[in-house]
Amino acid sequence: MSTHSETAVRPRVRDPRLDFFRGVGMCIILIAHIPWNAWTDWIPARFGFSDAADMFVFCSGMASAIAFGRVFDTHGWWIGALRMLHRAWQIYWAHIGAFFVVLAFAIAADQWLGVDHYVRMELNLQQVLDEPRVHLFGLMTLTFVPNYFDILPMYMVILLMVPVIMAVARVNRWLVFATIALCWLGAQVGWLSFTADEETGRSWFFNPFAWQLIFFTGFACARGWVPMPPRGGALVWICLAAVVIAAPFSCQFGFQCYQGFGVFPVLGDIHEKLGWLISKTNMGPLRYLHFMATVYLAWLAVGEKGSRLTGLVPDLFRQIGQQTLAVFLSGLVLAQALGVALDVVGRGWVATPIANIAGCASLLLVARVTGYFKSSPWSKKTGGSLPSDVAPPRGPFHVAPHPPKGLETSPSASKAA
Repeated sequence: MSTHSETAVRPRVRDPRLDFFRGVGMCIILIAHIPWNAWTDWIPARFGFSDAADMFVFCSGMASAIAFGRVFDTHGWWIGALRMLHRAWQIYWAHIGAFFVVLAFAIAADQWLGVDHYVRMELNLQQVLDEPRVHLFGLMTLTFVPNYFDILPMYMVILLMVPVIMAVARVNRWLVFATIALCWLGAQVGWLSFTADEETGRSWFFNPFAWQLIFFTGFACARGWVPMPPRGGALVWICLAAVVIAAPFSCQFGFQCYQGFGVFPVLGDIHEKLGWLISKTNMGPLRYLHFMATVYLAWLAVGEKGSRLTGLVPDLFRQIGQQTLAVFLSGLVLAQALGVALDVVGRGWVATPIANIAGCASLLLVARVTGYFKSSPWSKKTGGSLPSDVAPPRGPFHVAPHPPKGLETSPSASKAA
């Protein structure tokens, strides 16, 4: 077989750093979405201008460059563009499906508990039930985007921008950076945005023309369009200083995250005055710089090619990060279910940790089940009964059997086990 053929069939090796941080981000997003969850006092958003959403979008940019960039390279621009259109179409229906599942669950919770709370108060979706003709049409056309369901539409629009960026990259690399910068500037001055609710004039909470900056930063890193920074030196201290200085103006001191900035209200005043510089909707410049500082420090912390990401805990996070779409969609429903459970049993010192840990464990289970189904175990040829030295496909609940004491196993059987 030729060298070219060997290269073509060689499976792509996953980057452990990418999967690890995507898994961490999925768990943080779940914790942040559980209503009135005390653990949200300790998520990254409380200690800096950026948060897990930035991590999710940045890692998605890197993953897209690795997975979809190869399609552009090997099959040409038109096939690459069709691939991005297909992925955006999948994201669209995932968004629609997630909305109806969460809405149905909230309606069921209200009926089960005999309250008028979850649809109206927690999700603010009563308008959908009051005027379904208007809002369901808006939902399907993305002119009505509820706040709880705002990240996937943003992601879908950015995916549709990938073919444009790849086309521009064929002309000039610097023109790519200029295009990204102009889109970001257009969002800052209000020229580029989408309306999330025509009745109120509310804009999309995540402006895709602003958030594409962080997505394509990750995309450019994975494509090799930007050089890797040096390890060590003054850059380390600059990034550390940026993270440390930002913390007091972000976290709510006095452990009063929902009441303000605790015993130091002046920090809250400064936070408010920073305004658009730390805007989440339009990816303010200080927010972007803060996140890139954390990216650099995390890049150093995990070691060369993720050499320090060893052991059980990093491996579990990597498994979650390998199935982000299924995990994210499940987390939207799971967060509301855990919120209802905490409303029933109370948010005590025992119930709250159990809910959060059980939620993250459920994300791991979803990732394992999804991975098992993606492996298409039903399509694997076994030729009837399995030979003694071939193990059957293992599911997400597989537990390796222990041989009876004194029974010697052949090397091939040991390898299969």
